[in-house]
Amino acid sequence: MKQLLILSGKGGTGKTTIASAFIRLAQAKAYADCDVDAPNLHLVMAPFPNEKITDYHGLDKAVIDSSRCTNCGICLDNCRFHAIKLQDGQHIVDPIACEGCTLCAFLCPEKAITMVQAKAGELKLYSNKDEHFSTATLSMGSGTTGLLVTQVKNQLKEVAGETEFAIIDGSPGIGCPVIASLTGADLALVVAEPSISGISDMKRIILTAAKLGVPIAVCINKSDTNDELSAKIESFCWKEGIFFVGKIPFDPMAIQAVNEGKTIIDYACDSGTAVRQVYAKTLQMLKETIRR
Repeated sequence: MKQLLILSGKGGTGKTTIASAFIRLAQAKAYADCDVDAPNLHLVMAPFPNEKITDYHGLDKAVIDSSRCTNCGICLDNCRFHAIKLQDGQHIVDPIACEGCTLCAFLCPEKAITMVQAKAGELKLYSNKDEHFSTATLSMGSGTTGLLVTQVKNQLKEVAGETEFAIIDGSPGIGCPVIASLTGADLALVVAEPSISGISDMKRIILTAAKLGVPIAVCINKSDTNDELSAKIESFCWKEGIFFVGKIPFDPMAIQAVNEGKTIIDYACDSGTAVRQVYAKTLQMLKETIRR
């Protein structure tokens, strides 16, 4: 199964709007939302009759057995995350602050601290006959985001491994979830925004993808909000040998589509017309990448 990954260097560029349009255009049978901190692709995907939700467990959390604890304070003094507190004369662990490093359990002379499994989110799989949508939600304050993203992708492979290609809606930025999303991708489409911060963040995600050896394409969303910076992005791509697949104009109809839980190709609008051209060029590049 080949993976077309859609990324953005920053939030709010329209990455998910474009991903949902691609899914509709491709009539995709396999797709995923790897933005596990704030997933929203499900808002524009049709309801699924079959749903599977599995608890996701990240790092174990420390728990203090008050019957064995002598309140010596060694754990409190050595916890660099300030996860251990003295409350009503008893040492307790704040599960949100605990990073699961196990140092307190190692140092406790009374062996009063154990590491226990803790729910850190939910892994979700939606299916309708041969169509599969994999996603997840990370609990507030939980870590190991990259691991959860990997599980989202692995879950999709398990149920749709024979599908020709999958469309993956990635996370914004360049952190762990993005790197996990990039792993195994055959092509990364970077959605750029014509702003100063948008260009800076676009360059960072391009550099990240390049270091992981993932082929890159770029498109500009809301391109007519700043024609000068749009031209600068396009010029940068040509100079750096990065495949440029097109521009999508700012379109109030896109806002209406999202508010109604639809994609921009469900309407006769400028953004829908433009995204069809971007999709065609991106798919062409994906096929060329696969043949190499």
